[in-house]
Amino acid sequence: MSDFRENGRGIAAMLVASAGFILNDSMVKYASQDLPIGQIVFMRGFFACLLIGTCAWATGALARPKVLLHPAVILRASAETCATVFYLAALAHLPIANATAILQALPLIIVAASAVFLGEHVGWRRWGAVLAGFCGVLLIVRPGFVGFSVWSLSAIVGVTCMAVRDLATRAMPAEVKTFAAAFASVLTITCLVGPVMAPFETWIVPAPHILALLGGAAVFMLVGFVFIIIAVRSGDMVVVAPFRYSIVIWAILIGYLVWGDVPDGPTLAGIAILIVTGVYAFLRERALARRARA
Repeated sequence: MSDFRENGRGIAAMLVASAGFILNDSMVKYASQDLPIGQIVFMRGFFACLLIGTCAWATGALARPKVLLHPAVILRASAETCATVFYLAALAHLPIANATAILQALPLIIVAASAVFLGEHVGWRRWGAVLAGFCGVLLIVRPGFVGFSVWSLSAIVGVTCMAVRDLATRAMPAEVKTFAAAFASVLTITCLVGPVMAPFETWIVPAPHILALLGGAAVFMLVGFVFIIIAVRSGDMVVVAPFRYSIVIWAILIGYLVWGDVPDGPTLAGIAILIVTGVYAFLRERALARRARA
């Protein structure tokens, strides 16, 4: 079990990563009004490769490029790429509420996988907190079950790939630096996803403001990629994973500030459940740390 300080660092990194991912998604949403998804992924990835590659080179993360051939790094990059393909395909065909609800099953998958494959202790209180948080998410998105199809299964495959990605991140040796792992993933996604989708799309020359949006999306994707690695490598997975639910809170805040969407009663109730379960998980871990020291 990680100590309280490490878990606190992991939780903070998870909150920052969630903010980075939702800001990236918001900019991609704007850009998708003018460009197809494959072109967005490729152009955003091009900018992200430049940014992450520069950071990796400047920090010496690529001083030993052979570490990128470590099986855990390859598995992580492959899982990230598959997650992008399957989840984006599902998102294009499913109502956003249904896709979001499926995505929020990720902490449950990670907690279960951590207990089975990593040997991390998962008590009934932690299981209860994760399940309560998932119920809070369902209150917010309130998905329907009409039209469950192959695209729903595609979303589930995508989420499962995300869980594999996080477990592979946990398995990477310390010599694999954060920027190196992030660079490997974004390079793989950029080189594979865009070209695979290109034959099925019509790519166009983007306007300057769209290029600016994609550049901004690349910056926030960099933030998300780097901090998700820090989060997964810092604390116990079963403690850090539930704080992924914070992405829903970030989404609602951006929706209000940008589009003027005001949460209704059930949504506010779901937010309250998320906050309470997150605070409980944090306080529970602090109590366990104090007991261990005693």
